[in-house]
Amino acid sequence: MTRAFNGLEGLCRLLILAAFLVLSGSVLLQVFARTFLSTAPVWTEELTRFCLIYIGALGAGLALRSGDMVNVDLLCESLPGRAPWVLRLVCALLTATFAAVLLSAAWDYTAIGRRQTAASLGWRMDFIHASMLILFITLGLWALMRVFEMLTGRHDGQPILRAEDK
Repeated sequence: MTRAFNGLEGLCRLLILAAFLVLSGSVLLQVFARTFLSTAPVWTEELTRFCLIYIGALGAGLALRSGDMVNVDLLCESLPGRAPWVLRLVCALLTATFAAVLLSAAWDYTAIGRRQTAASLGWRMDFIHASMLILFITLGLWALMRVFEMLTGRHDGQPILRAEDK
């Protein structure tokens, strides 16, 4: 199971990198065109927006995994005994539950996009709306993984500290 989640983490990171590189190229093209050409391509702004949406959708689960999501640590960690652990577990369960509940709405939202196209790129919007499916699937999976790791004693649910945070 851990190998599958490590693979998912690597895939999400790779896709975020790809979206960021496309975003960077689009912005550079826009700046270059506005500076040195008489007109700039209109589609670069739309492409940039789509890249940002996918970066957010793919990164939300990773942020939950690493603890980079916004937390109320001040309240949680000031509680006595095992209460902080229980609160982190309940929050992970609630996150997984909300993600599961919102999946059907995200599916409907994606399906609506089949009948729409992006204004300047002409892309079918279901490919863009699918970012919400990706968001809720990855967020739900990472929340369930946190619950599993907490219940098996592999992790206490606290944020993973990076070297620069220590």
